[in-house]
Amino acid sequence: MAEWSLPTLLSSLHEDIQYRLRLVRESIHHPGSKGDASEGVWISLLQKYLPQRYQADKAFVVDSKGIFSQQMDVVVFDRQYSPFVFNHEGQIIVPAESVYAVFEAKQSADKQMVEYAQEKVASVRRLHRTSLPIPHAGGVYPPKQLIPIMGGLLTFESDWSPAFGEAFNSSLCSDLGDGQLDIGCVASHGHFYFDRDADQYVFESETKAATAFLFKLISRLQFSGTVPMIDVDAYGEWLTK
Repeated sequence: MAEWSLPTLLSSLHEDIQYRLRLVRESIHHPGSKGDASEGVWISLLQKYLPQRYQADKAFVVDSKGIFSQQMDVVVFDRQYSPFVFNHEGQIIVPAESVYAVFEAKQSADKQMVEYAQEKVASVRRLHRTSLPIPHAGGVYPPKQLIPIMGGLLTFESDWSPAFGEAFNSSLCSDLGDGQLDIGCVASHGHFYFDRDADQYVFESETKAATAFLFKLISRLQFSGTVPMIDVDAYGEWLTK
């Protein structure tokens, strides 16, 4: 019988992601194509390894008031309880209530990129989300409290030296409101996350960054719970407008 090695399996997962991101960086020179390819690497990772209740894709997010977010490179959204997801000519649009997390995916992290990611994350968090009472065999549960939408940044490299130094931390701390980046990965160096108990960012330098980020994301999704029951009628009102 073949002998399996868990450390080898986990290491190979990261090495695959890092290799694909490096290949994109070195072989594709058109900025738009390079960006699309980088997003595709991260999306494929999440689609392959997140639990089946979650879906990951590039998408716009819309609310029941008809307001749209900016296009997000990676959206992690519900596919178990979300009643509708639009796919219009290849453009995916998901209701705000179904969103668990949104990410900006780029080749490298710098101050401008962090600010850009914060702005895009804020465009999702500012959307209106509905939550209906939940009927059950013994009666009705009150409307579920809205879960916080995670925001993050995914890159291959960091333009800062050191990669996880004070400059990166200062840039992340510039917006701890609607645009806050809760979690992210710099595949060549490690991953980071905001520790709410300590009220500060934690930077983990490691050689298997993509795998560590994936595990941290799954852990945070587990504690997020389930998205609220969406008020479909609030969206249906647009049929008469």
